[in-house]
Amino acid sequence: MTLVQLRHFVVLADVGSFVQASAALFLTQPALTRSIHGLEGELGGALFDRLGRRIALTPFGHEVLARARRLVSDAEALKQAGKGLHAGLIGTLRVGLSSAPGALLSTPLMLHMAEHHPRLQVQISRGNTAVLLNELRDQHLDAAIVDIRDMRPSAELQVDLAFELGAGFLARRGHPLAQQGRPVTLDEVMAYPVASTPLSDEVARLLIARYGPQANPDDMVTLRCDETLSIVDVARRSNAIVLTVNALAADLIRLDVSPNLEATARFGLVTLAHRQEAPALRILREQLPHWIEAFLSGFSRVAAEKT
Repeated sequence: MTLVQLRHFVVLADVGSFVQASAALFLTQPALTRSIHGLEGELGGALFDRLGRRIALTPFGHEVLARARRLVSDAEALKQAGKGLHAGLIGTLRVGLSSAPGALLSTPLMLHMAEHHPRLQVQISRGNTAVLLNELRDQHLDAAIVDIRDMRPSAELQVDLAFELGAGFLARRGHPLAQQGRPVTLDEVMAYPVASTPLSDEVARLLIARYGPQANPDDMVTLRCDETLSIVDVARRSNAIVLTVNALAADLIRLDVSPNLEATARFGLVTLAHRQEAPALRILREQLPHWIEAFLSGFSRVAAEKT
């Protein structure tokens, strides 16, 4: 059994066709067939069911695929590590960003790589926390920055570089509730459309504890979208009120809601535990604290100017 055979197997499983896999691997179809047959012989079982011109993984094939992916991925990571970490780093960095981190970090990450590591390929995937963590487990991502309060405990995931950002109910400067000159109630807030990204169970419990059952996000939120910048833009252009991270909308007014929400969003860098990291990930680790500090400083400055 060789890494080449395992790579052939992984590619064939991904595309589901000997013809397409042969083209992707720059092999003849008979050569790929021999490689797969040889691997099946060594492993002692069929990896694919042949259904006419179609193929499908056998139950045994599904079991083998997860391990084969890890071996092929680790071999690729080792090869990249051997090229060294230097200013002209080459290779690929695959990062998943959930809604708020994506709005905050996508541009700084791409700008930094374009300016300092132009030969490095950066792939940013956007999605909700659950989707991104599944992609990380399947080793389609090298790391993910997500809402760690929305994570279930898992021995296979490692979280570090955690950071918190204040969050609250935000509205445009000319919003009727921003003109009250006094704290407003949740009933007054809910008289307007409330926009939010999907909220974690922990945030939902906090809202209900502060304001009662009416604050259950399933009932309170009328505009729900995975893209933070979209719901912030809606609040800029209408009387909708957005519940989100303050730093993402420094031009909006934070409503003084009674009782005070005192909420924070907690994010972190998530990687696979006990697995060799992609070499380029150290760049993200080095820069992330600086980017967060810059956002917080910029938000504080804009908030001070508004007052």
